[in-house]
This record gives sequence, C-alpha cells and structure tokens, in this order.
Amino acid sequence: MSSDPTQSNTHPETCGGCNSCDPNAVSTQRLGVKLDGCDYVVALAGNPNTGKTTVFNTLTGLKQHTGNWPGKTVARAEGAFACRGKRYKLVDLPGTYSLLSASVDEEVARDFVLFGKPDCTVVVTDATALQRNLNLAYQVMEITPKTVVCVNLMDEAKRKGITVDIPALEALLGVPVVATAARRNQGIDKLVLAVAGVVDGSLKCNPKLPPTPAKLQKTVDEIVPMVKRMVPGIPSPRWV
Repeated sequence: MSSDPTQSNTHPETCGGCNSCDPNAVSTQRLGVKLDGCDYVVALAGNPNTGKTTVFNTLTGLKQHTGNWPGKTVARAEGAFACRGKRYKLVDLPGTYSLLSASVDEEVARDFVLFGKPDCTVVVTDATALQRNLNLAYQVMEITPKTVVCVNLMDEAKRKGITVDIPALEALLGVPVVATAARRNQGIDKLVLAVAGVVDGSLKCNPKLPPTPAKLQKTVDEIVPMVKRMVPGIPSPRWV
C-alpha cells in the first residue's frame, strides 16, 4: 500500500507567498515543488518516447529549471506558462509506462499525481502507438478526473498514414483530448486552453474507466474503508 509522503508531524515549509496556507501548495512543497508565484500546478506525465520533453520545452520556453526529487536520484524539471492572467507551474514527471511503483521513476510519478494533488495532469501520448499509451492515461484518470490527454506526434502519425479521431477519443475517455505536434508548435495553444479550462472548471471531466470485474470490485469495496481509516484524507483510496 502506498504511504503518503506529504504527511508529516512537523510544520510545513511555507513559500512565503499568498499560497502558503493552501493545502495543495503544502502537498506539492513536501514533494519538493514550490509554487514560486504561480497560481496552479500542472503535472506532465507520459510514456517514454512520446515527445513529452518537447511538449514541456514548448510550453515553458526558457522559464524552467532542473533538480532532483527529494531523496531520489531521479531528475525533475519545472517550468511555467501563463494563460488568461494566471500562471501555471509545470512539473515534468519521469517518463513511465505505469504508476504501479515497480521502479523509482514510477514511484515518483505516482506519488506526485496521487499525493501532490496537481490542479491538472496532462498525459502525453504517441499518436502512432495510442492504444499502448492509454494504459497510463487510464491510471491517471482513476486517480484524478482533472486530466487532459495530449495526443502528440500527430505529424509522425500523418506521415505513417495513421489517423486519430480526436472527438471520438474524447467521447470514449470522458476528458479533454488535444492533438499536438510539439516539434512544430502545433496544437500547443489548444493544449494550454484545455488545461486552463480544466483548472477553472469551464471544461468538465467525467472519466470513463474500463469496467472492474465483479469479484475484484467486491474486494475493492471492502478494502477502501480500511484505506480511508489508515490514511485520512487520501485523494484516491480506491486507486491505492
């Protein structure tokens, strides 16, 4: 079972700004991320080789810095972008195929999405290998409804004769889906607007998750109350 790395008996370090008493700000700070004057925190997740780093660089430009996650040798990149008068801290999570914590990278990504409580999580996928990439998207959607799926590498898909029906995929997933070709800066403006819409509530997210087998669902229903008692306030006890 995952333990909450944001739980502590000591007083949290505050950022010294107006967000210092925000519970979400406290959660992200304990995971090593400060708002630094930003209004919201956005996590950027995705499989390796989906162009996630290119999406990050295109969104943040030169407004970024790197370091390591607390207590880990895993690199962390942070940047910022603005939309509609608000500033967004963008946290680039390690590229992973899953959040099931089989590796340090997966543990870091899982802990941030689950315990960091970002205001929105963007899952970058590869338009040429979409089915494989959606496993991670479904896991993120199970933790938080505030999810945007970015279908990147659309230029590669076009070159290979692959088409992606974005409206149909959006209807299937129940969350905003945006097509991008980050290397060409295509679709990035729409991605920013989708993130802003999820954060301010103007875009509704109603994730449509695959059905859970009846026997497994029965077991989950029995365990969830125990998880809630053991870790009060945990964002997604069902996923844990």
